[in-house]
Amino acid sequence: MAKILIVDDSALMRRHLKEILEAKGGYEVMAVRNGVEALEALEPFQPDVITLDVNMPEMDGLTCLSHIMARRPTPVVMVSSLTQRGAEVTFEALALGAVDFIHKPDGTISLNVDRVEREILEKVKAASRARLRRSTGLQQRLRDQRADRSDRRERQGGGGASPSARLAVDDFGVVIIGVSTGGPGTLEEILPCLPADFPWPVVVAQHMPGSFTAIFARRLNDMCRMPVIEAAQMMPLKPGVIYIAKGDADVVIGKRATGWVVNPMPGGSQFLWHPSVERLVDSALHAMASENVIGVLLTGMGDDGADSMCELKRRGGHTIAQDEASSVIWGMPGELVKRGGADLVLPAGRIAGQLTAWLKQTVTTREDRHGAR
Repeated sequence: MAKILIVDDSALMRRHLKEILEAKGGYEVMAVRNGVEALEALEPFQPDVITLDVNMPEMDGLTCLSHIMARRPTPVVMVSSLTQRGAEVTFEALALGAVDFIHKPDGTISLNVDRVEREILEKVKAASRARLRRSTGLQQRLRDQRADRSDRRERQGGGGASPSARLAVDDFGVVIIGVSTGGPGTLEEILPCLPADFPWPVVVAQHMPGSFTAIFARRLNDMCRMPVIEAAQMMPLKPGVIYIAKGDADVVIGKRATGWVVNPMPGGSQFLWHPSVERLVDSALHAMASENVIGVLLTGMGDDGADSMCELKRRGGHTIAQDEASSVIWGMPGELVKRGGADLVLPAGRIAGQLTAWLKQTVTTREDRHGAR
């Protein structure tokens, strides 16, 4: 039986979480009031998962989390308010190693906790199976870059056809990234490595509440060489821009008289997760040639995007699945691999390099073609 440690200064919240996790989840649960008590319970109780309130007296959630990761690294699910400050602290917590976060119910707690009961159980269950994400240091990034160069030399040396050998050379395409649990930290590892002159737009569907995605886009914009914006309204789809789909909604790609657009839509009831990766990829396949679409499926529970990216590959598009070792949860990318829909299976640290290599070849081939006219 897995052990869950609840850390929350609200007696009512502790009671509700304890009831849900014991009665519905079948877990052994211990509840404490603050970060100091949590650290005292860490070794005696040895929890498998910790739910950690962001705002607490005596020791706040971030400070407590940093001590947990230093003393006894454990999967942590943050319990966060849907405020701007709550979102900012939550992203700091995810950067420190937290696996995921739960929205702290507002208003009448007893009613709101019932509403998010399924989310609590799903995220705690996923966290119990998660790999703790460790920051990729400089030496590891250098090793990944050397491996990328070696792989490209092998492919160029006559080792047979590779996905890059049949990449489209048309003037416009899009990279679609789908991601869920463990996504913020993984995206912060991948997107800053894309060059400022990346020739295609990148559209990211990260499962996340609507009040968080604008803050996440601003955070990524400070890290990345490409501009990063939230797709909160219909806007032109421009090369060299990263679009973060607005949370609690879906986003689609379409064609207008003025050009390509990215357009937020109300979340479709037929989709379990939002923004829906499945819907985003389907819209791209409907709007443009599949050869001009690259799909990347990253860490996350469930299978959102696996079917549509399999179809993308079947039609001649290109797909990458994050490998199991670097994924917090190998659900979504694992399903893509199991269904035979991944051209390549790569660790997070090598995905940006592969995208850049594919698109660099596309631009070079296009320039050679134009120069020959």
